[in-house]
Amino acid sequence: MKKLFLLCLLMGVVCIAQAQIITIKDQQTDEPLELATIQSDSPRAFVVTNAKGNADISVFEGATKIQVRMLGYETKSLSFADLQSGDFKLQMLASSVSLDNVVVSATKWNQNSYEVPTKITSIAPRDIALQNPQTAADLLTVSGKVFMQKSQQGGGSPMIRGFATNRLLYSIDGVRMNTAIFRAGNIQNVISLDPFAIEHTEVLFGPGSVIYGSDAIGGVMSFKTITPQLSLTDKPVVSGNVFGRYSSANNEKTGHFDINVGWKKWAFATSFSANDYDHLKQGSNGPDDYLMPYYVERRGDADVVIENDDPRVQIPSGYDQYNITQKVRFQPNKHWDFQYGFHYSETSEYGRYDRHNRMRNDLPRYGEWSYGPQKWMMNNLNITHTAQTGMFDEVVLRLAQQSFEESRMDRSLNSAERAVRVEEVEAYSVNLDFTKNLASRHTFYYGLEVVTNDVTSTGTDEDIVAGTSVPGPSRYPQAVWNSYALYATDQYRASEQLTFQAGLRYNLYSLDAEFDTSFYPFPFSEAESDNAALTGSLGAVYRPSQDWVFSTNLSTGFRAPNVDDMGKVFDSEPGAVVVPNPDLDAEYAYNIDLSVAKVFGDMLKIDVTGYHTWLENAMVRRDYTLNGQTEIMYDGEMSRVQAIQNAAIAKVYGLQFGLELKLPAGFSFTTDYNFQHGEEELDDGATSPSRHAAPSFGVSRLNFKQSKLTLQLYANYQSEASSDDLPESEKGKTEIYALDGNGNAYAPSWYTLNLKGQYLVAPYLTVGAGIENITDQRYRPYSSGISGAGRNFIVSVKATF
Repeated sequence: MKKLFLLCLLMGVVCIAQAQIITIKDQQTDEPLELATIQSDSPRAFVVTNAKGNADISVFEGATKIQVRMLGYETKSLSFADLQSGDFKLQMLASSVSLDNVVVSATKWNQNSYEVPTKITSIAPRDIALQNPQTAADLLTVSGKVFMQKSQQGGGSPMIRGFATNRLLYSIDGVRMNTAIFRAGNIQNVISLDPFAIEHTEVLFGPGSVIYGSDAIGGVMSFKTITPQLSLTDKPVVSGNVFGRYSSANNEKTGHFDINVGWKKWAFATSFSANDYDHLKQGSNGPDDYLMPYYVERRGDADVVIENDDPRVQIPSGYDQYNITQKVRFQPNKHWDFQYGFHYSETSEYGRYDRHNRMRNDLPRYGEWSYGPQKWMMNNLNITHTAQTGMFDEVVLRLAQQSFEESRMDRSLNSAERAVRVEEVEAYSVNLDFTKNLASRHTFYYGLEVVTNDVTSTGTDEDIVAGTSVPGPSRYPQAVWNSYALYATDQYRASEQLTFQAGLRYNLYSLDAEFDTSFYPFPFSEAESDNAALTGSLGAVYRPSQDWVFSTNLSTGFRAPNVDDMGKVFDSEPGAVVVPNPDLDAEYAYNIDLSVAKVFGDMLKIDVTGYHTWLENAMVRRDYTLNGQTEIMYDGEMSRVQAIQNAAIAKVYGLQFGLELKLPAGFSFTTDYNFQHGEEELDDGATSPSRHAAPSFGVSRLNFKQSKLTLQLYANYQSEASSDDLPESEKGKTEIYALDGNGNAYAPSWYTLNLKGQYLVAPYLTVGAGIENITDQRYRPYSSGISGAGRNFIVSVKATF
């Protein structure tokens, strides 16, 4: 009898434990919803559903208000008792109209979007799956709010609110990716990220230096990679995906595989992706200036200029890439969570297409100009501890080590001398972030950050005919860049309708560099820089009702001079060479945002954000002297001496507009439109349009979703930048722009019309297809050196297990 009683008691406990496993599904398709967030303030708890739509919500027991959210779905607000009465099963209704979401970019912690004064957009996993982006750069454009510049197919340099390159920050699992050699010129580092290994992406607009430090002036792009999923029962859980894709415009062949194996306390997630891209073919209808009538090929001991059989094919632009991600998770109890991540990415060598368009004496200037393999590796250990203490409710320790390698190789036409420059960066970082609820109205976020970058730069000059090589000038000095910071942010809920948020960051930074004077007559062999920066933010959100939100934010940002600013030697343009300047200070940005969003009858949402950013002490390229000389011999050519200097002010203002309309019968319509205008001060005191303020651009989408079928017809577009509207620094780059009737460079307006679809053949099998650029437009995004794809047919297959 006693054994029977114990058995019944044990079965009851098991039943109770199982009853606290929630299952969340799509109301229309009955598909499980992965990455749905479940959150409550009392008790303070946060969990995310796994691939089967399950999550253990036992920590929410007794909660009177539990909010369930997922991007693209209506938010549910229920009590634990409500969930229990529904047998812990919940269905969510897809909706494009919502003012509510969970974001982490503002403080690195989970927050309700309606409590955050900063403009943040999230990119939903289901939108990424439908769009099938080839790279992480293409993934960012899915938001409709990020403009993407490309100098070659193997690239992608985001532009956000008139800023780009080293005035934007990349965050991977809370770790900064920006290094001390991030340059003002276009950068390609974002393609090192694997779109298949990213489970959530956010873009924070405007300065984010309080949380992220140097470089976060125009915005922050935050990527969260896959999280290993633990088993919620005594049985191990195994899940995964196999994916394949083909695209016609560049003969893309992509394969991907990921698997998750989880037990109660241990879980492992592995992801592998491989991409092969041929030369990219542009469209038929557009400026002839973009056509490539020739390419250069090395035959024997000579460079041969070959007529391009199809001038629409952009040679050389093909490359391949592979990515590996390995995650390990250990959760001994509900208070501790250990996660280790390993990431590795490597591309093949790939040509810088825009440089291959440069001419000299009516012939191609270069016999070759290519980037060597771009390599990135990160080891990252995150330790999360939850406990109600006097100092914190939650604390996260992030320890990260990253290795970067990039190189460039160039050789003039029919020259035997090839210049090879290799850069390596070892980056180490420590982040310690705390959150603490103070009384019932304050949430306090604070932390510290330590970052070290060790830069090694080497140069080699090769004779490709003789097969010999000798040391050559390096692009950078050997250098160490350090950053030490403390920050604090307080969120104050004045009422149910009004929230304030304020923050401060104090940052020390230093740079020590050693210059090699054997190749260039620098008047110095060492340079040191030690300085500090204080930045802050103050914002408010007012929500008078469930369908109105007003917000404003005042914020400052800074960018400390790095090794690229202070110490590089490179040819910025024909006849000009940039040399080191050890006397640089940080530049500062001051920004104001005003936003309003309104939902009309659960059918229509309109949101508008206006902003204005001032940049002072801006680091810009200006004429300079080296040992009293205004010109020096560089790469066999007499070149004007320039250097990066704190010599300008700049301003950018603009408007971001969004519209979401829910229509009958499964249809919906969305539009994102972005207007920005920037001005920067020139050497003579005059002003010029800002180089990174793209012409107005946007995307409009007509969506249809019914049961197992999803369709989207959409248009991407960009307005014209006339010759007068081009920045002064861009007007001479006739090799990348179209020419107007007067022979002046300009960026024509363009559009593409596209159709994407996805069909759930079976619970484990999804087929995707699409036609991009249906009307086969020949277009080139502003400031890009390579045209976008012409008519492009895409087909993909995804199997889930």
